[in-house]
Amino acid sequence: MKVVALISGGKDSTYNMMQCVAAGHEIVALANLFPKNKTEIDSYMYQSVGFEAIDFIAKAMDLPLFQKETLGISKERGKVYNATQDDEVEDLFELLQKVKKKVPIDAVSVGAILSDYQRVRVENVCGRLGLVPLAYLWQRNQEELLDEMIKCEVDAILVKVAAIGLDPNKHLGRSLSSLQSFLHTLHVKYGINICGEGGEYETLTLDCPLFKHRIIIEHSEIILHSNDPFAPVGFLKLNKLRLEQKLPVLDLHERLQNLPLKDCDGYVTDQGEDVKELNEDDLDSDSEPTMTLDRVVLNSSGIQNSSVHQACSGWLWIGGIRGEFEGNPMENAILKLMLSLSHYEQDLTNVCSVTLYISDMKFFTQINDAYVKYFNFPNPPTRACIEIPLSKECPIILDAISWKTLEIQSDLPTERCTMHVQSRSHWAPANIGPYSQAVKIGEIIHLAGQIGMIPGNLEVVEGGIKSQCRLSMRHLERLLKASDANVNLRNVVQGVCYVTNISSIPQVRKIWEENTNNAIVDYVVVSNLPKSALVEWHVWAHKYNHIFEYEETGKCIEDRNWSISIYKRWNPEDNIVALVSHLEKTIPSEESIFNRDIFIEFIDYALQKLDQANEENSKAVHNLKIFYPTSKNIDSSEYFEYLDDLRNKISLTYTFIPVIYCKDENTYLSICGTRTE
Repeated sequence: MKVVALISGGKDSTYNMMQCVAAGHEIVALANLFPKNKTEIDSYMYQSVGFEAIDFIAKAMDLPLFQKETLGISKERGKVYNATQDDEVEDLFELLQKVKKKVPIDAVSVGAILSDYQRVRVENVCGRLGLVPLAYLWQRNQEELLDEMIKCEVDAILVKVAAIGLDPNKHLGRSLSSLQSFLHTLHVKYGINICGEGGEYETLTLDCPLFKHRIIIEHSEIILHSNDPFAPVGFLKLNKLRLEQKLPVLDLHERLQNLPLKDCDGYVTDQGEDVKELNEDDLDSDSEPTMTLDRVVLNSSGIQNSSVHQACSGWLWIGGIRGEFEGNPMENAILKLMLSLSHYEQDLTNVCSVTLYISDMKFFTQINDAYVKYFNFPNPPTRACIEIPLSKECPIILDAISWKTLEIQSDLPTERCTMHVQSRSHWAPANIGPYSQAVKIGEIIHLAGQIGMIPGNLEVVEGGIKSQCRLSMRHLERLLKASDANVNLRNVVQGVCYVTNISSIPQVRKIWEENTNNAIVDYVVVSNLPKSALVEWHVWAHKYNHIFEYEETGKCIEDRNWSISIYKRWNPEDNIVALVSHLEKTIPSEESIFNRDIFIEFIDYALQKLDQANEENSKAVHNLKIFYPTSKNIDSSEYFEYLDDLRNKISLTYTFIPVIYCKDENTYLSICGTRTE
């Protein structure tokens, strides 16, 4: 992509440009907002110290520079930015709009590391202009990042200090490389951000491999802004600068050669463990054929009815919504969803999580276009999208979870926190679209479905099922930590793992169980996943998962020809219960045939376990995802009738989902269920 780089003169904007080049993009222009009165300003968005050097940086890179003055006024300071007249963000919009008219650009380079305030506003501007934000430093470990910058020959000096331990008279004008160990000491001693993300210091880049010339400071002076005895604030005023030709004269490729500068694939690592492990096990498992649609028989002459129930805690469960060929199937499903929500005085903005089951991933673009039309608002719900063998009459099934504070609530959760990072980075996949990475309500976090996609280029990682599994799990871990600093992968309570090959299940299950804490997962084989991925994880977590109880149980039925297994988790208050259950044929050669009685006993046993020790609670809402393998030729029509009858007795929502296989060839049904109060 052709990129315009937002530059402040500091190390972060400079190194992000290097990251863009390493990712294969081309920097074609620079853009800068400078203070109106040519003095240092306290902007929420932009660094102004060192603005005198911006012209020199553009000349050093031999690139066109676009500038606009700003007063640095922030009027809209909320978590979500809405276009506001005279806000400093609108100065950025006008600047980039001007660049776009003059130079063909596709993306914007921005050096954000931790500031959600800055990221959200740049993403807002980029979205309005149809540009892709590239923030490759986002969420990087600051100690590692600073070390990487220095090793990649970013020569930057401190031009402002405002933190305990940093003295304007001692440290202004000093290089980062000379202060690296000292900054680490201040981090350990006082907790300052090593990269200055807390405003502890600001920098000016005098040289880097992108520059054809280096910047020389001939005259400067220290301006003391505050003489606080503990944390004095001062900045360096640059009075005279010049450029010096770098010799020998080298082209960009030669200047970048031999630097430890990684491309997007190079950042698919975690604590030194390379997730791109290609071995014979991966090759063998991926080469085995997966059952295709023309080898299965889909017998679902009945039609499941959509179902919806609300718990007293404000959670609303919606299941079995069908997108039928009445115009656009996706619009048809969303309109039904909106109608269900309206019965409980909710709307699409209250939805936390959506699962889309579609008949053919080839139609994903068309489906997504319709989805965007309705979910085109800030902080949309999380989403998972899976291809399953659906009939032509019903190419979409949808289920959803929504939440809204009820008037009767007292100490229950009252705030929704959504993570919707749209900038491309090396951290986790950007959600450039109508869904978020995570939605946190109180102590519960719902995550979007995660595949093994390289964050920097949004391509599926090479190396087979194990590589994709490890990378997608790393995404889950990072999203959870970003949602709550005290949460990680071991806080996952329940989820569904979708794979496209039944032989992958033992491998991904082993990797999962090595990294989690009694999370209960249902494994199912589906027709296809986004980007033809081999595995997708769709999970939810609880902040206090470590105090949840765990139980494995089961029983045999029909003269021991069939067995039911139950894996259950519940919190001490017993108002959140999660369950995964499987129905298996014990002796495959026996003549016992799956029938209505077996189905009823399976469903009743699962519901009994969900309600165990709490049978008299009429306020509980039960939600069941019921997976059935189409290869077993199960006629689902008579089972819908039984489930609908149950809904007259208990608060029950369900989604009946055809898949290629459940967890193995002997499993006829599986349930991923919850009970919520």
